[in-house]
Amino acid sequence: MAGTRRNDLLGRLADLSEETIQRLGDVPGADRVLGAMNSLRDRVDELQKRVRGLEALEQRLAAVERKLERLSKGGGASSGTARKSTKTTTTKSSGGTATKKS
Repeated sequence: MAGTRRNDLLGRLADLSEETIQRLGDVPGADRVLGAMNSLRDRVDELQKRVRGLEALEQRLAAVERKLERLSKGGGASSGTARKSTKTTTTKSSGGTATKKS
């Protein structure tokens, strides 16, 4: 008997909600409200897409920051590509020019 009461209650509730939706459609200005709600839904969807894009960008930025931190802690020569610079100078002598490497 409790099962039939539940079904009866749910059936009545469904009928009432259908009637309410039909009545709301007949109310003046309801089309404007529904249009505004649909517009709001579209705007929220667009905003959600943009936020997802920002999250991906934040992840990329965090990875770059970690890499920069790792490189700055290594002293800059951690990649093994340190270069030696050689300076060449010319000096004048009585016999001509000579090149020195220091």
